[in-house]
Amino acid sequence: MDGLLFLAHRIPYPPNKGDKIRSFHLLRHLATRHEVHLGAFVDDPADWQHRDALAAYCKSVRLVPLHPRRARLASLAGLLTGEALTLPYYRNRELMDWAARLADSGQVRCGLAFSSAMAQFMPARLERRVLDMVDVDSDKWAQYAPTQRWPLSWLYAREGRRLAAWEARVARDFDATLLVSPAEAALLRARVPAAADRIGAFENGVDADYFSPAREYPNPYPSGARGVVFTGAMDYWPNVDAVTWFAERIFPAIRDAVPAAQFTIVGSRPGEAVTALARQPGVVVTGSVPDVRPYLARAACAVAPLRIARGVQNKVLEAMAMARPVVASPQAAEGIRAEAGRDYLLAQGEAEFAQAVVARLRAPSPLPQARDCILAHYDWTRNLGAVDALFEPPRTAPSVLETCPA
Repeated sequence: MDGLLFLAHRIPYPPNKGDKIRSFHLLRHLATRHEVHLGAFVDDPADWQHRDALAAYCKSVRLVPLHPRRARLASLAGLLTGEALTLPYYRNRELMDWAARLADSGQVRCGLAFSSAMAQFMPARLERRVLDMVDVDSDKWAQYAPTQRWPLSWLYAREGRRLAAWEARVARDFDATLLVSPAEAALLRARVPAAADRIGAFENGVDADYFSPAREYPNPYPSGARGVVFTGAMDYWPNVDAVTWFAERIFPAIRDAVPAAQFTIVGSRPGEAVTALARQPGVVVTGSVPDVRPYLARAACAVAPLRIARGVQNKVLEAMAMARPVVASPQAAEGIRAEAGRDYLLAQGEAEFAQAVVARLRAPSPLPQARDCILAHYDWTRNLGAVDALFEPPRTAPSVLETCPA
């Protein structure tokens, strides 16, 4: 097997945790075909325990600590250099030198950068370079800007512009750029027409055996409660905005109609804005939990009231795999291969959201067709298989659109 350099902005483990799901499955898949040398940042001290688990998949592992507060200060250098603040946030000489030494030694022939920020570490001399951009993050920053007051509104708008320029640059430079959905790929292709033939998509999967409704799960809700659940990392601003909007503007009407309703916010690192929501009647904030499946399995419905989103929401896919009815905003449902009204419930606006959730609370039942949809479209093995050909030598590698169409 030839050597492959895999660079990730966060350690790709554990395998069922939020933004690590895609990177872990991609790493594990590539490790069956290449000798993988993994370089990644560790921004949570608890993640250092996963080094040995990753070593089982890799020829070598280089983990570099990233301290978020220091990184935020370092990112301000971008205001002087004119670049996106995301780039100096992750800039690290140790990781840069390690990747360069691997390329110089001949131990790696090709490489994959996971997220656009990691493209800055990928040696240009490698034979094949693939970027999994996942989402067009610059568009997310542009969406943030109008929701904030000055100076954050200016800063976020600037980040959107500068990061878009970086995304265009690396899409032109890399041999292939992948995104999480055809919609994301189409957006990037429209922005970078010169690289359109090298931009494609491979979609996420769901571990349908792990997220199985067939198992028995303990009930985390009080006796008689009708559970409404949201899952996701609670230090992520779109999630904070979503649960705040739902708890303050939608859930009171739901609780008036169904007094036994309980809105449970399940996710790690909730800040003060989220923990304060637990002061409202019927709202519970759990923080990190060892297993989200009981909260999904025992809920009457899951909600995804995101007002700002990019890519595909794993929280929606996982709830569907558990055969739970999901009430989702248009932003949360974008890019998902599912039919509204059959596989999930689409709701726009406060009144429509409340009505949809109340209907599920009054007549709770599984939604088996939601799981059928996941089994049909979100199989990791099938979806990842399309990536393999992109690492073939340049003379034989097909166009990205042949294997990962946009």
